[in-house]
Amino acid sequence: MSDELSTALRPVANTIRVLAMDAVQKANSGHPGLPMGMADVASLLWARYLKFDPQKPGWPDRDRFVLSAGHGSMLLYALLHLSGYDLPLEQLKQFRQWGSHTPGHPEVHETPGVETTTGPLGQGISTAVGLALAERWLAARFNRPNFNLVDHHTYVIASDGDLMEGISHESSSLAGHLGLGKLIVFYDNNHISIDGSTDLAFTEDVVARYQAYGWGTWRVDGHNPDEVAVAVEEALADGERPSLIACRTIIGFGSPNRQGTAKAHGEPLGVDEVRLTKEALGLPQEPFWTDPAAYQILGAAGKAGADEHALWRDCLEQYMAAYPAEGAEFKRVMHGELPKGWDDFTVAYDGPEATRNTAHKALNVLAQRVPELLGGSADLTGSNKTDLKGAADIQRGAFDGRYLHFGVREHGMGAIMNGLALHGGVIPYGGTFLIFSDYMRPTIRLAALMKLGVIYVFTHDSIGLGEDGPTHQPIEQLAALRAIPNLTVFRPADGYESVVGWKTAVARRTSPTAFALTRQKLPLLDPKLAEGAKNGAYVLVDVDNPQVILMGSGSEVHIAVAAQKQLAEQGVAARVVSFPSWELFEEMPPDYQEMVLPTAVTARVAIEAGVAQGWCKYVGQRGKVISLEHFGASAPYQTLYQEFGLTPEAVTAAAVKLMG
Repeated sequence: MSDELSTALRPVANTIRVLAMDAVQKANSGHPGLPMGMADVASLLWARYLKFDPQKPGWPDRDRFVLSAGHGSMLLYALLHLSGYDLPLEQLKQFRQWGSHTPGHPEVHETPGVETTTGPLGQGISTAVGLALAERWLAARFNRPNFNLVDHHTYVIASDGDLMEGISHESSSLAGHLGLGKLIVFYDNNHISIDGSTDLAFTEDVVARYQAYGWGTWRVDGHNPDEVAVAVEEALADGERPSLIACRTIIGFGSPNRQGTAKAHGEPLGVDEVRLTKEALGLPQEPFWTDPAAYQILGAAGKAGADEHALWRDCLEQYMAAYPAEGAEFKRVMHGELPKGWDDFTVAYDGPEATRNTAHKALNVLAQRVPELLGGSADLTGSNKTDLKGAADIQRGAFDGRYLHFGVREHGMGAIMNGLALHGGVIPYGGTFLIFSDYMRPTIRLAALMKLGVIYVFTHDSIGLGEDGPTHQPIEQLAALRAIPNLTVFRPADGYESVVGWKTAVARRTSPTAFALTRQKLPLLDPKLAEGAKNGAYVLVDVDNPQVILMGSGSEVHIAVAAQKQLAEQGVAARVVSFPSWELFEEMPPDYQEMVLPTAVTARVAIEAGVAQGWCKYVGQRGKVISLEHFGASAPYQTLYQEFGLTPEAVTAAAVKLMG
């Protein structure tokens, strides 16, 4: 095999190795092994194949590059720096330091050119499935004959650890099913993990597994760019299947005493070993040395990308002339703007309904007004009520639908939704039972960290689901979700609050929203007051000079309303506050919070069919929370509420006792 490309790209690969080992050594922490081992593959990808414009990192039709093995972040930072992104060498010297743009793992809003936050293994490759799916969906929506407005690839570097994690199995399986042919993954097959050889726990044939998923697969020498290039060309020519290129590499390549060992993975090489490595590679000892040729090679790639960007802008102008309505719509969705008047609607309800049903009706009205709304369910469509009436399913070769069947893959669904949101042009939603939010928690956390407007439809939100029993009855999940910073949890009490919730979720483009929706029917409340739900909490039932405040969320609001009537019969003036979202309430000004929960009224009772954790902030020291501090049981929900003491009588008794 010729080594023409290996020779041509060696300045880039060796510069990456120097920057990686020196930055990790200076920080005295980090992972030099992967950047040193994958430098040859990455140099080839960025110099010959990746379509990017370093001056305009947000160009919609750029290729997406995901470093799924985010611990090897210095590989990405070195590439960005050498390619001309706004990441000067001084930032690489401040790797992992306070205030730098080179954090320990890549963060999407921190560093120009980073497409997604990675580090938790398996997340990056799974998010990339969402990026690739968004490309196919937008291409089906906007491309026209002779106008390939959306036409780019998603490239991934993934590690052994990424492919061990269960989430990567879920997302890779779905990618193969859908035939996401513009997704190309480079598998860093270095046979080393933190504990030592991967043979300790990971002996399967990964390539055969991906073949079974329906992927195109290749096995190559990761230190022979010419051999890798052949595989890339074949993967690009395939187009019908996602591609896995298994690159046999040596972790810590070039280090005389550390390469090929776990010692090269997650710790500095050491001053002496850095010196020996530079000697072995024939490189200067100068700290943070860079080869001028590396800047020239990747700078030329960036210039070529900028030229492609200019051609794309010309294409967009011609597209706008030929298809003005579609062109305006493309610009709108890619800028993240919502259609004018999108939220000017109401939904009529006839009587008591489960909030999963009322939310479904609101979703379907919204979907007609917000065409970038795209989603599905983890094999629970009929239960979650997430389908879009009249919309086709997205399937292999038919990406013009609007409904996604994620299969029983909650964790993968979460990451794919993150990728859809990161790509732009899509507002993703996905449904499952609230209890299974536990399967999705890592992806929800990353959505919150990345400030993505992902929407989760969690139904069967309490013991109110009844007979399925404690395995399916969420008790601690609401509290767990509320503990995630920048996640908005919304638990509506009726249909009118459901509409407000959906409008609020779609408008919150920098915060994910998690709905908690009932299976059991709930009566309708006052439609004239429901708009207050957008504030997180509002006065639902008021009295002059309230002596006690009753509050709750979702289905338990109705218990509080019934208790208010019982208290009135006893001559006690009680206010009822519907509290669908703590997070929205916390965003309100202090005077609004005081108006809803006046500090002078210290007798307060909250009720919620879950653990009490967190409610103390609103009930205060004198208050009482009627909650569930144990698992549920299998029985009709009416029986469960009665047996577990979630009743109007319990609320009334607690209020009277507080006032006594």
